[in-house]
Amino acid sequence: MSRAGKHPVKLKNGVSAAIAEGVLTIKGPKGELKLSLDTKHAGLVDVVVEAEQIVVTPKDTEDKVSRAMWGTMTRNVRAAVDGVTDGFSKEMYMKGVGYKASVKGGDLVLVAGYSHDVVMKIPEGLTVQMGETPTEFVIKGIDKCLVGQFADKVHKVRKADPYKGKGIFYKGEVIRRKEGKKK
Repeated sequence: MSRAGKHPVKLKNGVSAAIAEGVLTIKGPKGELKLSLDTKHAGLVDVVVEAEQIVVTPKDTEDKVSRAMWGTMTRNVRAAVDGVTDGFSKEMYMKGVGYKASVKGGDLVLVAGYSHDVVMKIPEGLTVQMGETPTEFVIKGIDKCLVGQFADKVHKVRKADPYKGKGIFYKGEVIRRKEGKKK
């Protein structure tokens, strides 16, 4: 049984939810998110908006996939409610000689040790704020999945090198350093 699915998702102050045509719409102070309820796996659960809470229940409690989607859908709804109230962010930094990042228009420009600058289009709904130094930046948005996906794309531009200790890191990420060749 799902432990995450057992608890209904409470709507915070200023957040409203409605279901129309197979889409759950959640509105809050930071924006609006929509979750489709007509997909293959989302169709295995029932989503009901009650007074000040959203309840997710499995259609078939004996089906293993239905029970798994019960917890997954509850977490997706909870992430949407948290996103429209507080938002999500990923803090990142770069380490290396000459490494730096900047925001130009709607693009994130990374200088990461290549012969050219890496220009990445910032997806709609996300913002990138520069930190105190040109090597620090924060990716912010209301959609948890979108923030994580874009942060992962940025992270893959120059993965952390365990030998030299340079690359693009998440704040708090620890890379285990390796010893180089010996004579």
